[in-house]
Amino acid sequence: MSIFTSKHILLGITGSIAAYKAADLASKLTQAGAQVDVILTPAAEKFITPLTFQSVTGRKAFTDAELWGGEAHVLHVGLGHNADLLVIAPCTANTLGKLAHGIADNLLTITALAARCPLLIAPAMDVGIYTHAATQDNVRILTERGAYFAGPDEGRMASGLVGKGRFVEPAELLGHIRLTLSHTGTGTTTGFGGKLTGKKIVVTAGGTQEPLDPVRMLTNKSSGKQGYAVAQAALDAGGTVVLVTAPTSLTPPVGAKVVQVRTAREMLEAVLGESAGAEALVMAAAVADFRPKTVAENKLKKRDGIPQIELEAAPDVLLAVAGLGSKKPRVVIGFAAESRDLLKNASSKLKSKKLDMLVANDISAPDAGFGVDTNRVTLLFPNAKEETLPLMSKSEVAETIIAKLIVILESR
Repeated sequence: MSIFTSKHILLGITGSIAAYKAADLASKLTQAGAQVDVILTPAAEKFITPLTFQSVTGRKAFTDAELWGGEAHVLHVGLGHNADLLVIAPCTANTLGKLAHGIADNLLTITALAARCPLLIAPAMDVGIYTHAATQDNVRILTERGAYFAGPDEGRMASGLVGKGRFVEPAELLGHIRLTLSHTGTGTTTGFGGKLTGKKIVVTAGGTQEPLDPVRMLTNKSSGKQGYAVAQAALDAGGTVVLVTAPTSLTPPVGAKVVQVRTAREMLEAVLGESAGAEALVMAAAVADFRPKTVAENKLKKRDGIPQIELEAAPDVLLAVAGLGSKKPRVVIGFAAESRDLLKNASSKLKSKKLDMLVANDISAPDAGFGVDTNRVTLLFPNAKEETLPLMSKSEVAETIIAKLIVILESR
Protein backbone atom coordinates (compact mmCIF):
# COMPACT_ATOMS: atom_id res chain seq x y z
CA MET A 1 0.00 0.00 0.00
CA SER A 2 1.37 3.42 -0.94
CA ILE A 3 2.56 5.71 1.83
CA PHE A 4 0.29 8.34 0.26
CA THR A 5 -2.89 6.25 0.43
CA SER A 6 -5.65 8.24 2.20
CA LYS A 7 -3.15 10.85 3.34
CA HIS A 8 -4.55 14.38 3.43
CA ILE A 9 -2.02 16.74 1.85
CA LEU A 10 -2.66 20.48 2.06
CA LEU A 11 -0.81 22.15 -0.82
CA GLY A 12 -0.21 25.88 -0.67
CA ILE A 13 0.60 27.78 -3.87
CA THR A 14 2.15 31.25 -3.79
CA GLY A 15 2.90 33.86 -6.44
CA SER A 16 5.83 32.39 -8.35
CA ILE A 17 6.30 31.55 -12.02
CA ALA A 18 7.03 28.03 -10.73
CA ALA A 19 3.36 27.72 -9.76
CA TYR A 20 2.68 25.87 -13.02
CA LYS A 21 4.92 23.03 -11.81
CA ALA A 22 2.79 22.69 -8.70
CA ALA A 23 -0.07 21.44 -10.88
CA ASP A 24 2.13 18.48 -11.86
CA LEU A 25 2.95 17.89 -8.19
CA ALA A 26 -0.75 17.94 -7.26
CA SER A 27 -1.45 15.46 -10.04
CA LYS A 28 1.36 13.12 -8.94
CA LEU A 29 0.17 13.20 -5.31
CA THR A 30 -3.39 12.43 -6.35
CA GLN A 31 -2.30 9.55 -8.58
CA ALA A 32 -0.27 8.16 -5.67
CA GLY A 33 -3.44 7.96 -3.56
CA ALA A 34 -3.36 11.18 -1.54
CA GLN A 35 -6.29 13.53 -0.97
CA VAL A 36 -4.99 16.91 -2.04
CA ASP A 37 -6.56 20.20 -1.00
CA VAL A 38 -5.04 23.27 -2.62
CA ILE A 39 -4.94 26.84 -1.30
CA LEU A 40 -3.87 29.61 -3.69
CA THR A 41 -2.76 33.03 -2.50
CA PRO A 42 -4.05 36.07 -4.43
CA ALA A 43 -0.63 36.37 -6.10
CA ALA A 44 -0.71 32.70 -7.12
CA GLU A 45 -3.98 33.31 -8.96
CA LYS A 46 -2.11 35.70 -11.24
CA PHE A 47 -0.07 32.72 -12.50
CA ILE A 48 -2.48 29.77 -12.39
CA THR A 49 -6.18 29.22 -11.77
CA PRO A 50 -8.01 27.18 -9.12
CA LEU A 51 -9.71 25.27 -11.94
CA THR A 52 -6.34 23.80 -12.98
CA PHE A 53 -5.89 22.20 -9.57
CA GLN A 54 -9.50 21.11 -9.31
CA SER A 55 -9.04 19.33 -12.63
CA VAL A 56 -6.05 17.27 -11.48
CA THR A 57 -7.13 16.60 -7.87
CA GLY A 58 -10.88 16.21 -8.27
CA ARG A 59 -11.30 18.44 -5.21
CA LYS A 60 -12.14 22.10 -4.69
CA ALA A 61 -9.19 24.51 -4.69
CA PHE A 62 -9.48 27.30 -2.14
CA THR A 63 -8.72 31.02 -2.46
CA ASP A 64 -9.16 34.10 -0.30
CA ALA A 65 -12.71 34.37 -1.59
CA GLU A 66 -13.62 31.39 0.64
CA LEU A 67 -11.94 32.96 3.66
CA TRP A 68 -14.58 35.68 3.73
CA GLY A 69 -17.43 33.61 2.28
CA GLY A 70 -19.75 30.94 3.58
CA GLU A 71 -17.74 27.90 2.45
CA ALA A 72 -17.39 26.47 5.95
CA HIS A 73 -17.32 27.46 9.59
CA VAL A 74 -13.79 28.68 10.36
CA LEU A 75 -12.45 27.24 7.11
CA HIS A 76 -8.76 27.71 7.92
CA VAL A 77 -9.09 25.69 11.13
CA GLY A 78 -10.83 22.83 9.36
CA LEU A 79 -8.23 22.73 6.60
CA GLY A 80 -5.31 22.96 9.00
CA HIS A 81 -6.54 20.36 11.48
CA ASN A 82 -7.49 17.76 8.87
CA ALA A 83 -4.13 17.77 7.10
CA ASP A 84 -1.40 15.18 7.57
CA LEU A 85 1.12 17.49 5.95
CA LEU A 86 1.16 21.12 4.80
CA VAL A 87 3.32 21.63 1.73
CA ILE A 88 3.93 25.15 0.44
CA ALA A 89 5.33 24.78 -3.06
CA PRO A 90 6.37 27.10 -4.53
CA CYS A 91 7.01 29.37 -1.56
CA THR A 92 8.05 32.95 -2.29
CA ALA A 93 10.26 35.11 -0.08
CA ASN A 94 7.17 37.10 0.88
CA THR A 95 5.30 34.05 2.20
CA LEU A 96 8.49 32.74 3.80
CA GLY A 97 8.72 35.97 5.80
CA LYS A 98 5.07 35.78 6.81
CA LEU A 99 5.45 32.20 8.02
CA ALA A 100 8.54 33.08 10.04
CA HIS A 101 6.90 36.03 11.78
CA GLY A 102 3.35 34.76 12.19
CA ILE A 103 1.70 37.15 9.75
CA ALA A 104 -1.71 35.79 8.74
CA ASP A 105 -3.15 38.07 6.06
CA ASN A 106 -4.52 35.45 3.64
CA LEU A 107 -6.14 32.00 3.74
CA LEU A 108 -2.83 30.16 3.30
CA THR A 109 -0.88 31.92 6.03
CA ILE A 110 -3.71 31.80 8.57
CA THR A 111 -4.19 28.09 7.80
CA ALA A 112 -0.46 27.58 8.39
CA LEU A 113 -0.88 29.08 11.86
CA ALA A 114 -3.88 26.87 12.58
CA ALA A 115 -2.29 23.67 11.26
CA ARG A 116 -0.94 21.08 13.69
CA CYS A 117 0.77 18.93 11.09
CA PRO A 118 4.37 19.02 9.79
CA LEU A 119 5.27 21.84 7.39
CA LEU A 120 7.36 21.30 4.24
CA ILE A 121 8.51 24.36 2.30
CA ALA A 122 9.85 24.40 -1.27
CA PRO A 123 11.28 27.89 -1.89
CA ALA A 124 11.28 29.48 -5.35
CA MET A 125 12.86 32.90 -5.83
CA ASP A 126 15.70 34.67 -7.57
CA VAL A 127 19.22 33.99 -6.37
CA GLY A 128 19.77 37.43 -4.85
CA ILE A 129 16.49 37.24 -2.95
CA TYR A 130 17.19 33.78 -1.55
CA THR A 131 20.71 34.63 -0.43
CA HIS A 132 19.65 37.94 1.14
CA ALA A 133 20.30 38.05 4.90
CA ALA A 134 16.60 38.64 5.68
CA THR A 135 15.54 35.55 3.74
CA GLN A 136 18.25 33.43 5.31
CA ASP A 137 17.13 34.58 8.76
CA ASN A 138 13.59 33.48 7.93
CA VAL A 139 14.85 30.07 6.76
CA ARG A 140 16.78 29.70 10.01
CA ILE A 141 13.77 30.67 12.15
CA LEU A 142 11.49 28.20 10.40
CA THR A 143 14.08 25.43 10.50
CA GLU A 144 14.58 25.91 14.24
CA ARG A 145 10.80 25.81 14.63
CA GLY A 146 10.72 22.38 12.99
CA ALA A 147 9.81 23.16 9.40
CA TYR A 148 11.29 20.98 6.65
CA PHE A 149 12.79 22.40 3.46
CA ALA A 150 13.01 20.89 -0.01
CA GLY A 151 15.60 22.82 -1.96
CA PRO A 152 15.99 25.25 -3.46
CA ASP A 153 18.11 23.92 -6.29
CA GLU A 154 20.75 25.74 -8.27
CA GLY A 155 20.04 26.63 -11.87
CA ARG A 156 18.85 29.25 -14.29
CA MET A 157 16.18 31.62 -12.99
CA ALA A 158 13.35 33.37 -14.85
CA SER A 159 15.52 36.52 -14.64
CA GLY A 160 18.28 34.79 -16.58
CA LEU A 161 20.57 34.69 -13.56
CA VAL A 162 22.10 31.41 -12.43
CA GLY A 163 22.36 30.40 -8.79
CA LYS A 164 20.50 28.94 -5.83
CA GLY A 165 16.78 29.59 -5.61
CA ARG A 166 15.28 27.36 -8.29
CA PHE A 167 12.15 25.36 -7.44
CA VAL A 168 12.73 21.64 -6.89
CA GLU A 169 11.32 19.56 -9.73
CA PRO A 170 7.99 17.86 -8.89
CA ALA A 171 9.36 14.29 -9.08
CA GLU A 172 12.06 15.11 -6.54
CA LEU A 173 9.65 17.10 -4.40
CA LEU A 174 7.40 14.04 -4.26
CA GLY A 175 10.34 12.20 -2.69
CA HIS A 176 10.77 14.95 -0.07
CA ILE A 177 7.06 14.73 0.78
CA ARG A 178 7.33 10.96 1.08
CA LEU A 179 10.37 11.29 3.35
CA THR A 180 8.66 13.87 5.56
CA LEU A 181 5.58 11.67 5.96
CA SER A 182 7.68 8.64 6.92
CA HIS A 183 9.99 10.48 9.32
CA THR A 184 7.32 12.46 11.18
CA GLY A 185 5.11 9.52 12.11
CA THR A 186 2.35 10.45 9.69
CA GLY A 187 3.22 7.97 6.95
CA THR A 188 1.85 4.85 8.60
CA THR A 189 -0.50 3.51 5.94
CA THR A 190 2.14 1.15 4.59
CA GLY A 191 1.77 -0.85 7.80
CA PHE A 192 5.37 -0.12 8.83
CA GLY A 193 4.38 2.49 11.41
CA GLY A 194 7.91 3.92 11.52
CA LYS A 195 9.25 0.65 12.91
CA LEU A 196 12.70 1.19 11.41
CA THR A 197 13.08 4.67 12.88
CA GLY A 198 16.61 5.15 14.17
CA LYS A 199 17.80 1.94 12.52
CA LYS A 200 20.54 1.89 9.90
CA ILE A 201 19.63 -0.23 6.89
CA VAL A 202 22.21 -0.90 4.16
CA VAL A 203 20.80 -1.77 0.73
CA THR A 204 22.80 -2.68 -2.36
CA ALA A 205 21.57 -2.34 -5.93
CA GLY A 206 22.56 -2.58 -9.58
CA GLY A 207 25.03 -4.73 -11.45
CA THR A 208 28.76 -4.40 -10.85
CA GLN A 209 31.15 -3.78 -13.75
CA GLU A 210 34.53 -5.52 -14.12
CA PRO A 211 36.87 -3.77 -16.60
CA LEU A 212 38.57 -5.65 -19.43
CA ASP A 213 40.38 -2.61 -20.76
CA PRO A 214 39.83 1.19 -20.56
CA VAL A 215 36.59 0.94 -22.61
CA ARG A 216 35.18 -2.57 -22.13
CA MET A 217 33.81 -4.44 -19.15
CA LEU A 218 32.03 -7.57 -17.93
CA THR A 219 28.66 -6.79 -16.39
CA ASN A 220 25.09 -8.10 -16.17
CA LYS A 221 21.53 -7.07 -16.99
CA SER A 222 20.56 -5.78 -13.55
CA SER A 223 18.73 -2.44 -13.76
CA GLY A 224 18.85 -1.76 -10.03
CA LYS A 225 15.06 -1.31 -9.88
CA GLN A 226 14.46 -3.90 -7.17
CA GLY A 227 17.25 -2.63 -4.95
CA TYR A 228 16.15 0.99 -5.31
CA ALA A 229 12.59 -0.06 -4.44
CA VAL A 230 13.86 -1.80 -1.30
CA ALA A 231 15.76 1.36 -0.31
CA GLN A 232 12.56 3.40 -0.76
CA ALA A 233 10.51 0.95 1.29
CA ALA A 234 13.08 1.08 4.09
CA LEU A 235 12.88 4.88 4.05
CA ASP A 236 9.08 4.66 4.20
CA ALA A 237 9.47 2.59 7.36
CA GLY A 238 11.55 5.36 8.91
CA GLY A 239 14.94 3.75 8.40
CA THR A 240 18.26 5.52 8.03
CA VAL A 241 19.15 4.10 4.65
CA VAL A 242 22.52 3.71 2.95
CA LEU A 243 22.20 2.76 -0.71
CA VAL A 244 25.36 1.19 -2.12
CA THR A 245 24.77 1.25 -5.84
CA ALA A 246 26.56 0.11 -8.95
CA PRO A 247 26.09 2.31 -12.05
CA THR A 248 22.43 2.68 -13.07
CA SER A 249 20.18 5.21 -14.80
CA LEU A 250 17.84 5.39 -11.80
CA THR A 251 17.44 8.37 -9.47
CA PRO A 252 18.14 7.42 -5.84
CA PRO A 253 15.26 7.87 -3.39
CA VAL A 254 15.28 11.16 -1.50
CA GLY A 255 16.74 10.75 1.98
CA ALA A 256 19.10 7.87 1.29
CA LYS A 257 22.83 8.20 1.71
CA VAL A 258 24.23 7.09 -1.65
CA VAL A 259 27.57 5.31 -2.04
CA GLN A 260 28.56 4.87 -5.69
CA VAL A 261 30.64 1.82 -6.58
CA ARG A 262 31.59 0.10 -9.80
CA THR A 263 33.38 -3.20 -9.24
CA ALA A 264 32.79 -6.16 -6.93
CA ARG A 265 35.87 -5.11 -4.95
CA GLU A 266 34.45 -1.61 -4.44
CA MET A 267 31.08 -3.11 -3.49
CA LEU A 268 32.79 -5.32 -0.92
CA GLU A 269 34.68 -2.42 0.65
CA ALA A 270 31.61 -0.19 0.79
CA VAL A 271 29.37 -2.91 2.27
CA LEU A 272 31.90 -3.90 4.93
CA GLY A 273 32.45 -0.25 5.83
CA GLU A 274 28.77 0.68 6.01
CA SER A 275 27.59 -2.54 7.66
CA ALA A 276 29.43 -1.83 10.89
CA GLY A 277 26.71 -0.95 13.39
CA ALA A 278 23.89 -1.50 10.88
CA GLU A 279 20.67 -3.22 11.87
CA ALA A 280 20.32 -4.91 8.50
CA LEU A 281 21.90 -5.50 5.12
CA VAL A 282 19.68 -6.20 2.11
CA MET A 283 21.98 -7.42 -0.65
CA ALA A 284 19.89 -6.82 -3.79
CA ALA A 285 22.85 -5.99 -6.06
CA ALA A 286 23.91 -8.38 -8.80
CA VAL A 287 27.60 -8.71 -7.94
CA ALA A 288 29.93 -10.29 -10.50
CA ASP A 289 31.03 -13.84 -9.77
CA PHE A 290 34.03 -13.52 -12.09
CA ARG A 291 36.38 -10.79 -13.26
CA PRO A 292 39.32 -10.61 -15.68
CA LYS A 293 42.52 -11.69 -14.00
CA THR A 294 44.35 -8.81 -15.67
CA VAL A 295 43.05 -5.53 -17.06
CA ALA A 296 44.62 -4.30 -20.28
CA GLU A 297 46.29 -0.93 -19.92
CA ASN A 298 45.23 0.11 -23.41
CA LYS A 299 42.20 -0.63 -25.54
CA LEU A 300 42.28 -4.13 -27.02
CA LYS A 301 42.50 -3.80 -30.84
CA LYS A 302 40.87 -6.08 -33.38
CA ARG A 303 44.01 -6.05 -35.49
CA ASP A 304 45.91 -7.76 -32.67
CA GLY A 305 43.63 -10.80 -32.88
CA ILE A 306 41.08 -12.26 -30.50
CA PRO A 307 42.32 -11.79 -26.93
CA GLN A 308 42.47 -14.71 -24.55
CA ILE A 309 40.84 -13.51 -21.35
CA GLU A 310 41.56 -15.42 -18.17
CA LEU A 311 38.99 -15.02 -15.41
CA GLU A 312 39.28 -15.28 -11.66
CA ALA A 313 36.74 -15.26 -8.85
CA ALA A 314 35.46 -11.86 -7.84
CA PRO A 315 35.16 -11.09 -4.11
CA ASP A 316 32.16 -12.77 -2.48
CA VAL A 317 30.49 -9.95 -0.57
CA LEU A 318 27.95 -12.02 1.37
CA LEU A 319 30.55 -14.58 2.36
CA ALA A 320 32.74 -11.77 3.71
CA VAL A 321 29.77 -10.37 5.65
CA ALA A 322 29.09 -13.82 7.13
CA GLY A 323 32.61 -13.78 8.54
CA LEU A 324 32.25 -10.42 10.33
CA GLY A 325 31.37 -12.04 13.64
CA SER A 326 30.11 -9.47 16.17
CA LYS A 327 30.29 -6.71 13.55
CA LYS A 328 27.83 -8.48 11.29
CA PRO A 329 24.45 -6.71 10.85
CA ARG A 330 21.68 -8.18 12.98
CA VAL A 331 19.80 -9.28 9.86
CA VAL A 332 21.25 -10.13 6.45
CA ILE A 333 18.97 -10.69 3.47
CA GLY A 334 20.32 -11.96 0.16
CA PHE A 335 19.02 -12.34 -3.37
CA ALA A 336 19.43 -15.19 -5.85
CA ALA A 337 18.72 -14.64 -9.54
CA GLU A 338 18.71 -18.04 -11.23
CA SER A 339 17.96 -19.40 -14.69
CA ARG A 340 17.68 -23.07 -13.57
CA ASP A 341 17.15 -25.11 -10.39
CA LEU A 342 15.89 -21.97 -8.64
CA LEU A 343 14.97 -23.33 -5.23
CA LYS A 344 17.87 -25.80 -5.05
CA ASN A 345 20.47 -23.13 -5.81
CA ALA A 346 18.75 -20.55 -3.62
CA SER A 347 18.58 -22.92 -0.66
CA SER A 348 22.28 -23.67 -1.00
CA LYS A 349 23.09 -19.95 -1.01
CA LEU A 350 20.89 -19.31 2.02
CA LYS A 351 22.87 -21.87 4.05
CA SER A 352 26.39 -21.15 2.79
CA LYS A 353 26.07 -17.38 3.31
CA LYS A 354 24.32 -17.76 6.70
CA LEU A 355 21.42 -15.56 5.63
CA ASP A 356 18.30 -14.71 7.62
CA MET A 357 16.22 -14.64 4.45
CA LEU A 358 16.80 -15.10 0.76
CA VAL A 359 14.76 -13.66 -2.11
CA ALA A 360 14.89 -15.97 -5.13
CA ASN A 361 13.63 -15.15 -8.60
CA ASP A 362 13.72 -16.96 -11.94
CA ILE A 363 15.30 -14.54 -14.41
CA SER A 364 14.10 -16.62 -17.37
CA ALA A 365 10.50 -15.48 -16.71
CA PRO A 366 9.58 -12.66 -19.15
CA ASP A 367 7.58 -10.71 -16.55
CA ALA A 368 10.15 -10.90 -13.74
CA GLY A 369 13.81 -10.30 -13.03
CA PHE A 370 16.08 -7.90 -14.87
CA GLY A 371 14.87 -4.73 -16.54
CA VAL A 372 11.10 -5.00 -15.96
CA ASP A 373 8.92 -3.32 -13.34
CA THR A 374 7.44 -6.55 -11.95
CA ASN A 375 8.90 -9.51 -10.12
CA ARG A 376 7.86 -13.01 -9.09
CA VAL A 377 9.88 -14.21 -6.11
CA THR A 378 10.06 -16.95 -3.50
CA LEU A 379 11.21 -16.11 0.03
CA LEU A 380 13.35 -18.73 1.77
CA PHE A 381 14.14 -18.89 5.49
CA PRO A 382 16.66 -20.88 7.60
CA ASN A 383 13.89 -23.01 9.13
CA ALA A 384 13.18 -24.43 5.63
CA LYS A 385 10.03 -22.34 5.30
CA GLU A 386 9.30 -21.08 1.80
CA GLU A 387 6.83 -18.41 0.70
CA THR A 388 6.09 -17.92 -2.98
CA LEU A 389 4.69 -14.50 -3.84
CA PRO A 390 2.42 -13.83 -6.83
CA LEU A 391 3.46 -11.49 -9.63
CA MET A 392 3.92 -8.07 -8.04
CA SER A 393 5.38 -4.70 -8.86
CA LYS A 394 8.92 -4.37 -7.60
CA SER A 395 7.67 -1.76 -5.13
CA GLU A 396 5.23 -4.29 -3.69
CA VAL A 397 7.97 -6.92 -3.49
CA ALA A 398 10.16 -4.38 -1.69
CA GLU A 399 7.43 -3.59 0.83
CA THR A 400 7.02 -7.32 1.52
CA ILE A 401 10.77 -7.70 2.06
CA ILE A 402 10.86 -4.79 4.52
CA ALA A 403 7.80 -6.14 6.34
CA LYS A 404 9.59 -9.49 6.76
CA LEU A 405 12.75 -7.68 7.88
CA ILE A 406 10.80 -5.86 10.59
CA VAL A 407 9.32 -9.17 11.83
CA ILE A 408 12.80 -10.73 12.04
CA LEU A 409 14.21 -7.73 13.93
CA GLU A 410 11.31 -7.71 16.37
CA SER A 411 11.81 -11.41 17.10
CA ARG A 412 15.37 -10.81 18.33
